[in-house]
Amino acid sequence: MFFLREFGEYFFEFCKRSGYDHMLRTLGGNLYEFIENLDALHSYLSLSYQEMNAPSFRVEKNEDGSMHLHYYSDRRGLCHIVPGIISAAALDFFNIEISMEIVNQTEEEERTGKKEHIVFLVTQTPVFSYKERNEFSSSPQNLADSEKQIENQLNKEDLEKNKNTIRDRGSSVCPAKKSHWKTIRGIITLGKGKLLRGFDPVYPKSLWIDTKTFCNGLPFHMVFDKELRVKQAGVSIQKIVPGLQTMGICLDHYFSIVHPEVPFTISSIQKFINSQFVFQTRREMMPESWKHRPMLKLRGQMIWMESLQCMLYLCSPLLRTLHELEERQMHIADIAPHDVTRDLILLNQQRLAEMELSNQLERKKEELRILSKHLEEEKKKTEALLYAMLPQHVANQLKEGKRVEAGEFQECTILFSDVVTFTNICAQCEPIQIVLMLNSMYLQFDRLTTVHDVYKVETIGDAYMVVGGVPVPVPTHAERVANFALGMIIAATGVQNPVSGNPIQIRVGIHTGPVLAGVVGEKMPRYCLFGDTVNIASRMESHGVPSKIHLSSSTYQCLKYKNFEMTERGEIEVKGKGKMHTYFLIRNKTATENEIMGRPMKDLDSGHESVTQTQPEKDQTPAIAMKYIDGPADAQNSLKRRNQAKTADLTGI
Repeated sequence: MFFLREFGEYFFEFCKRSGYDHMLRTLGGNLYEFIENLDALHSYLSLSYQEMNAPSFRVEKNEDGSMHLHYYSDRRGLCHIVPGIISAAALDFFNIEISMEIVNQTEEEERTGKKEHIVFLVTQTPVFSYKERNEFSSSPQNLADSEKQIENQLNKEDLEKNKNTIRDRGSSVCPAKKSHWKTIRGIITLGKGKLLRGFDPVYPKSLWIDTKTFCNGLPFHMVFDKELRVKQAGVSIQKIVPGLQTMGICLDHYFSIVHPEVPFTISSIQKFINSQFVFQTRREMMPESWKHRPMLKLRGQMIWMESLQCMLYLCSPLLRTLHELEERQMHIADIAPHDVTRDLILLNQQRLAEMELSNQLERKKEELRILSKHLEEEKKKTEALLYAMLPQHVANQLKEGKRVEAGEFQECTILFSDVVTFTNICAQCEPIQIVLMLNSMYLQFDRLTTVHDVYKVETIGDAYMVVGGVPVPVPTHAERVANFALGMIIAATGVQNPVSGNPIQIRVGIHTGPVLAGVVGEKMPRYCLFGDTVNIASRMESHGVPSKIHLSSSTYQCLKYKNFEMTERGEIEVKGKGKMHTYFLIRNKTATENEIMGRPMKDLDSGHESVTQTQPEKDQTPAIAMKYIDGPADAQNSLKRRNQAKTADLTGI
């Protein structure tokens, strides 16, 4: 119980910190009004929190100044939170201390939603400031001594002046029957402004309004007696529910109570007289024109008229939008000008229009996001096509509008290949067969460029040209091109000759040397290589042997210490170049076929040579790049060994 009370105090502080401080302070000017309007606050919050299941409160004043607080909830055992919340609110908002004790605890079956009914007795005492508490101690001492101490502290002139003011006004703050202590306390609170002074309203001797004006000015109101017989109704509600024009009909025949969840009896209504009541019209009692419309809800307060023994229900139509108004075939004119329902409908309509505009913006934002996503995909496709035509860093420079300067490369390795007897094949086949053959072969060659990171310069007919070390210089350019060439020979065995049906044969020629490279053209820019190295590489291919890889002496020197098996061809006559010493590349001593072809490793035993696959290459798996070590030390050692080899050739050693 103590824990729940502490939790109630903490929950009140949490609500204040969450931004409900101002709303809670405006519920009432005293504790009675504060509790009386808690149900209205819960009703408002339930619009935002659909699953909110708040308790109900009903408060009754007693003659001695105490109150009976009725607490209804369908969650049993939480009633001890209420004293913590109410005590914290009373102390914070109204500067009073209260004590609450349970005087009755029952379970009500008449209410459909709230089962537990707890009655608290609430007694309250004003709280002075810390300084005043020290001065006016509440310890059980002689009351006369305390009063004398207070009188000595007060200014006698102010005291007499306040007494005269109270006497002249006829105020009831300090009646004659009250004790001297209460008189002094009342004077102090009035003079210092600690508490609100009492208020007594003035009523006319007779009601200055005629019946017709009352019914027109309050178009939504009903008066009914204890037997629920209708005695009076506003003009607008008579228009909507024509049965109300027959005075004396029973109200529960035409309406049902939606909130609070109580039986439709005068005693139940009196118990929750301070709650908001929501009525809804009964469909079976409405005219035929209303049978297919949404039913109308009324929301308002109940006022018990003791002298007439009747209940007054002051209400308004529960409408939020113009659409709801139109569905019920009602008009703004049916609602009284002073009724805030008019403003609620129009303001809510404006809010709905703003929400629709916000939704449109969200939809446009989503469309732009989708278009941006598609644009990004198309951009990637364009970049992929551009990178297939030009080196990536060169393409990026062109996209940025920069001029790509021609570059000189001191050493690179160039490869040329062509198909043996390609002219004869073309003469004996349909063009589509040639296209399919070349496409099948070039797809595998293109895949190998990714495996060994060499740049495909161009294809002309059956000629395929790649370069290593350009446009990005790497020390292992010769190794990359050599492994690429070995892969070409393996891949060619899987491409069928359309004439003979046998695997095609290709010639491959490789040469290493310096080149000049740059972008040529604007309409279809190409990254081209220039220099005698290109011519010699082409001669190595044209003077090669079918299914062999023909190497120049410079390429041989680059591969001499790189675990490649090579054989000497000897001197041959090369067109335009005279006699040249050339070699054939046989195999890579350490790399497996799967590594060269960029396929997943299946045989980890590198001591055994992999079986050559003769079926067409149809791998759908991504190419696995072969690892190369391009460290600076390797480049220096490779260049040093080549210089030593050249010196040895020149000296004949």
